[in-house]
Amino acid sequence: MDFGRLITAMVTPFDGEGEINWNAAAQLVDYLIEEQKSEALVVCGTTGESPTLSDEEKLQLFAFVRKQAAGRCKVIAGTGSNNTRHSIHLTQEAERIGVDGVLLVVPYYNKPNQEGLFQHFAAIAAATKLPVILYNVPGRTSVSMSVTTTLRLAEIPNIVATKECASVDQITLICAACPQDFRVYTGDDSAGLAALAVGGHGIISVASHVVGAQMSEMIASFTAGDIKRAGALHRQLFPVFKGLFECPQPLPNPSAVKYALNLRGLNVGSVRLPLVSPTEEEAAFIAALFK
Repeated sequence: MDFGRLITAMVTPFDGEGEINWNAAAQLVDYLIEEQKSEALVVCGTTGESPTLSDEEKLQLFAFVRKQAAGRCKVIAGTGSNNTRHSIHLTQEAERIGVDGVLLVVPYYNKPNQEGLFQHFAAIAAATKLPVILYNVPGRTSVSMSVTTTLRLAEIPNIVATKECASVDQITLICAACPQDFRVYTGDDSAGLAALAVGGHGIISVASHVVGAQMSEMIASFTAGDIKRAGALHRQLFPVFKGLFECPQPLPNPSAVKYALNLRGLNVGSVRLPLVSPTEEEAAFIAALFK
């Protein structure tokens, strides 16, 4: 399964009462595919506010986005958690719905060791026929999956990719030793071009909500050998990559990108507590990024 090079970790639109806004979700799916050139969408990942979505909401979103996408892009369900049995259950439900793959985050809070990480992901992969993308994000989980563990898991046939948010060093080491058909993505927009340069396949992105078309051009320029053009696009987009997370002080994702989408007329609403909307100063900074 090839999920493409530019994947958007889709926000979950909410209405004024904090419930899922299905009309806005339909509009957003179309916009991300047609205007921002997303080749796949991650539904109910971190950017989709998965910690505050119920299982029922997640399953409804998986089915809704799959139907709305109508084969125009791949749909990847965020079914990972820090409870292996729960992750297996949600993965199997997502498989029944008909998604194209699942994204499984490194377990957070209970801090398993490397053998525990291996057994966790291996158990979920064994319980589904779906392609699995691993997701290593130590800044959120407090545990980082090692290169060695990632490479062990890459030998399991339906574990087909990893989303790495540790470092370009780690991406380099995985790319140097993984099976030829194993895909390595960065989850850090600002590291996208560097990841491609060391053998990464693509980006699972937040910024692609608003600059996806330009990111797609950057990736296409790099793969076509036009490094100068790719570098110029990266430098042009870099303030957006950083600004959506540091506006001007760190702002938890997806508060900033939701605000940016609302500015563009996509009524995705605000975030659920414990996240909060941007302050006036932060909102002015975000607006200035796109002038």
